[in-house]
Amino acid sequence: MAFRFDKSLGRTVLFSVAVVSFIIAVYQTILQNSIGKNYELYMVSFVCVMWFRYLGLDDKAATKDTPATRPGTAAKVGAKSVASKSKSKRRK
Repeated sequence: MAFRFDKSLGRTVLFSVAVVSFIIAVYQTILQNSIGKNYELYMVSFVCVMWFRYLGLDDKAATKDTPATRPGTAAKVGAKSVASKSKSKRRK
């Protein structure tokens, strides 16, 4: 049985760890009045956010490769630009 890693679950866990560690770091900073003592918590949050964004890059690249145009969208865009050109000619 092969182990399969679910990216969306991993991204959810990373984001939740980032948020929780950031909230704890802010709370501890307010209580102790020192950012230096909670530097590790801020860095855990930062690393989780960076890793979260890195895992999302593959999803963005996949959506760029496959255009999601609906039928009739190109005709509407073309008609709109022609209509705007004709209006600009009338104003002159």
